[in-house]
Amino acid sequence: MIKKYVEENEARMLEELFSLIRIPSVSAQPEHKEDMVRCANRWKELLIEAGVDKAEVMPSKGNPMVYAEKMVDPNAKTVLVYGHYDVMPAEPFDLWKTEPFEPVIKDGKIWARGADDDKGQSFIQAKAFEYLNKNGLLKHNMKFIFEGEEEIGSGSLPAFIEEHKELLKCDVILVSDTSLIGPDTPSITTGLRGLAYWQIEVTGPDHDLHSGTFGGAVANPANVLCKLIGDVTGEDGKIRFPGFYDDVEEASKEERDLVASIPFDINEYKKSLDIEEVFGEEGYSTIERTGYRPSFDVCGMWSGYTGEGAKTVIPSKAYAKISSRLVPHQDYKKIGQLVVDYFNKVAPKTVKIKVENLHGGYGYVCPIDFPAYKAAERGFEAVFGKRPLPVRIGGSIPIISTFEKLLGSKSVLMGFGLESNAIHSPNENMPVDLWKKGIETVINFHLEYDKEA
Repeated sequence: MIKKYVEENEARMLEELFSLIRIPSVSAQPEHKEDMVRCANRWKELLIEAGVDKAEVMPSKGNPMVYAEKMVDPNAKTVLVYGHYDVMPAEPFDLWKTEPFEPVIKDGKIWARGADDDKGQSFIQAKAFEYLNKNGLLKHNMKFIFEGEEEIGSGSLPAFIEEHKELLKCDVILVSDTSLIGPDTPSITTGLRGLAYWQIEVTGPDHDLHSGTFGGAVANPANVLCKLIGDVTGEDGKIRFPGFYDDVEEASKEERDLVASIPFDINEYKKSLDIEEVFGEEGYSTIERTGYRPSFDVCGMWSGYTGEGAKTVIPSKAYAKISSRLVPHQDYKKIGQLVVDYFNKVAPKTVKIKVENLHGGYGYVCPIDFPAYKAAERGFEAVFGKRPLPVRIGGSIPIISTFEKLLGSKSVLMGFGLESNAIHSPNENMPVDLWKKGIETVINFHLEYDKEA
């Protein structure tokens, strides 16, 4: 019955999605300010057509929020769906094979900016709700919150959540803004890494010096900075900041066993990066290192003369931008200060050091024994015919941890994208068959969630 409904309504649903995609809601570009409002209002119309009791476009400090709800029973559980209607800039336009804001279906895929991230995926949630509502199958309450600033950091959303905690109160948050391991290998994103970011400035003499006259007599800030950073990571891949691992959560054996079953070819991985060997914390696989363990990396360094030819100087200053990807329970503020204190302590007196905390965000983890996660598992099984694998990804979606902090609710990340969908790049796309499977899977999640509730 579910598959039949999706097939019979496919043309209509795609045209509704296309009406959203045609609006160039690029949050990063001020010239699209009116488009942001247009897109928010179009979402409002579509949610009303899908059957919500009410939908409204609400002001925030930045772009408007779209809120909608369907209240079935005040005593029933409530699922909050989160998504975003803003998209990345489409530039460079000359690399697109189609017009980025005029969606087309070719080779079984929707080609357009926002086809996946996140209009296509958010629309999966809306159409799943439509089916449940029209067929009288919805046994719990549903709320929707769609923002217009995710691609520029969700700057207005935390204050909006704080102001509207009661309105957004829920038992679980459902998000479709992540990916699957593969079209035939379902997965659920169970973890997101947090982030801490610093800039270091090392100063030696008050001006650049002649390396012949002063070399060997005065500490070179670039040399000192390289040593300070190089000493942070040991040959075993462990990060040596004292207390850095104190709050790191170890994955359960069950989850590590599931991760070990994820299809992964280490030789293909190395070949794709043109490297001879991988490197990371001993005792963990490459997948675990990028999703379950913290990291420390130099993102940029500069010092001295970098122009054409040679200039023999000892530079006055050396700089580096560094970051750590953090795992759940590591507090980026605590880690941020820990790193500042460490470098201030170990820096030699031959130089002056300044370490700035630039920004950061918390990680997130969803337990695989969480009832809503179990409902999502069964939802995938019903459509894909196999149990989805839990995957923690190396990237960050800071607003997910903000939701948990402010609303006290866990999020289940049921994404349907693929790496080949080219989000944020020219020729973004979404396979139509996978998009339809997404609708069926989310419908089954809600049916299974009612059993858990």
